[in-house]
Amino acid sequence: MNLLLVGSIILGTVLALMTILFIFRIVLSWNPETDTSKFPLNWVVLITEPILIPMRKVIPSLGGVDITPIIGVGLCTLLREILLGQQGLITMAMNSNSLH
Repeated sequence: MNLLLVGSIILGTVLALMTILFIFRIVLSWNPETDTSKFPLNWVVLITEPILIPMRKVIPSLGGVDITPIIGVGLCTLLREILLGQQGLITMAMNSNSLH
């Protein structure tokens, strides 16, 4: 199996999982009384919080609403499209390698 193909499968899976986790964070923000210290919600927070903390320093809350998980979904989707989409950089590199 080609290294680019394996890398694109792993990267695509990671970005898809991160998108799902950020969507869970959006849903969790609708109910702030939810106890996120218990399994499985603690895993969602543990994985997403290191990405959200720096974003919160740059992006303020809008009317008391934390929009950083929404931006996280957008960034994961954008990265996935730029790298793995139909015209993505990795996709085009794989296609050019298959032509040779």
